[in-house]
Amino acid sequence: MDDSARSCQTPVEAGLSDLLRRLQARQAAIAVIGLGYVGLPLAVALARRFAVVGFDIDPVRVAEIRSGRDRTAEVDSSSLRSTDLRATADEAALADAAILIMTVPTPVDAANKPDLSAVRAACASIGRHLKPGAIVVLESTVYPGALETVCGPELERHSGLVCGRDFFLGYSPERANPGDRRHTVESIVKVVAGQTPAVTDVLAAVYGAATQGGVFRAPSIKVAEAAKAIENAQRDINIAFINEVAMICHRLGISVYDVLDAAATKWNFLDFTPGLVGGHCIGVDPFYLAQCATDLGLNPEVILAGRRINDAMADFIADGIAERLKRHRAGTPRVLVLGLTFKENVPDLRNSKVADLVAGLRRRGAAVDVHDPLADPGEAMALYAIDLADGLEDLAGYDCLVGAVPHRLYTCFEPRVFKRLVKPGGFVADIKGMWRQKKLPAGIARWQL
Repeated sequence: MDDSARSCQTPVEAGLSDLLRRLQARQAAIAVIGLGYVGLPLAVALARRFAVVGFDIDPVRVAEIRSGRDRTAEVDSSSLRSTDLRATADEAALADAAILIMTVPTPVDAANKPDLSAVRAACASIGRHLKPGAIVVLESTVYPGALETVCGPELERHSGLVCGRDFFLGYSPERANPGDRRHTVESIVKVVAGQTPAVTDVLAAVYGAATQGGVFRAPSIKVAEAAKAIENAQRDINIAFINEVAMICHRLGISVYDVLDAAATKWNFLDFTPGLVGGHCIGVDPFYLAQCATDLGLNPEVILAGRRINDAMADFIADGIAERLKRHRAGTPRVLVLGLTFKENVPDLRNSKVADLVAGLRRRGAAVDVHDPLADPGEAMALYAIDLADGLEDLAGYDCLVGAVPHRLYTCFEPRVFKRLVKPGGFVADIKGMWRQKKLPAGIARWQL
């Protein structure tokens, strides 16, 4: 920038330009608050270009990261051991940061209302150490307007500084897809929005240095928040439609997967499949958009209808399995459910709808065992009171085998495995269609959506 351009800058713009220069020279740091599925990959990516502090309130998590282990399996050990990221559980380290990025959970409560307690706690930690001229960025999914109406006042309260004068806000919605090695934070387009155009410029430069996918500048923070909210709501609604189609096909006595194969030959047919919709994004984020609509006096009919359909799938599947068991078995049927995590090939158990299926089967009189090679047994017990089976080798002779999550271990089953796990006259309930192309041994039936 030449001297004439500098002379036209406001003091705020000049300060932000200097902030970017100091970041690029590693004379100032970026802090990432929350080192989970979203925060850790982002912190590692940023640490390749900037000085980065990674803060998490869990000292055990911090110790694991320092040792080169990521329990979420999103960052490999070699990347962790070679990174310059400084992981800490000491919030005083936030005082070194000029940009502070919050990547904390935004779940819903028991009434499906937005729960921003983790965001408020992060704002408190940041506020206690916030320096004038800093930029505070939120990546977590929230309803449009939350950053400026919730985070801004919280940061002011804990820092004594004035938002928009002494410090600034920015939003860059996370687009993490657990287990996806293609659409990583370093390859996707990052949406950025700042409280002022100058803040947006800084965020575009910082995120642009971390991703090869490019940066999209949203015209306002509220626009960026709304864009994130509808991304996952759109997927939820599309899956709900396919789940409803699956229910129709089930009544017709045809496979929804056969129907989808035929429909997919049309060039503009959308590729969605039925199943249980859990996790910490698609199964949660639509409620944030619905709450926003309700607050505005609107009735979010489509959004909430999609949620009702998807939340009802566990009971629909449990009913179908229980009905078949009742027709063919006397006494207490034994069922083995394979997979508990909310998604294939990831260890994340949050908001697992398979747990709802297990509970539904047990309510209908089945004795249910559960196996998952990736889930943490202690977490499964703490979250769902489910005692995971140690291994598959000692399991055998079930009336029903439920393929709930298509982990790699399960998709490659050979006929001999089915023959051992399912007793003669039993059946395989293939919820995700992962065994559609497998020929089952004689005497074992197939049940699927």
